[in-house]
Amino acid sequence: QVQLVESGGGSVQTGGSLRLSCAASGTIFSINSMGWYRQAPGNERELVATITSGGSTNYADSAKGRFTISRDNRKSMVYLQMNSLKPEDTAVYYCNANIRVGVLRSPNDFWGQGTQVTVSS
Repeated sequence: QVQLVESGGGSVQTGGSLRLSCAASGTIFSINSMGWYRQAPGNERELVATITSGGSTNYADSAKGRFTISRDNRKSMVYLQMNSLKPEDTAVYYCNANIRVGVLRSPNDFWGQGTQVTVSS
């Protein structure tokens, strides 16, 4: 069974920085991609950034220029460096991973429990 555990959330002031971490563990054959999504109260969950095992990245427009996603394939971890944080970044941030658990198995999406990020003015 695959488990994703996030850490690094917290409260910061506008303009501050946070670094989120997510570790994948369990039965893993390969990880196709990992990413971060967020959900604010009253809103749908939205993509923040994703990264493939090969290093290809994709960012939401709101994250470009401020956030950087990176990964450590050896450790099965993904990170999100968030700079110049704004109050509108306040949300629960969820780690996502598209993982193949067996050589002949199709990949599935797995989600972490979420970590709260609060940005105050």
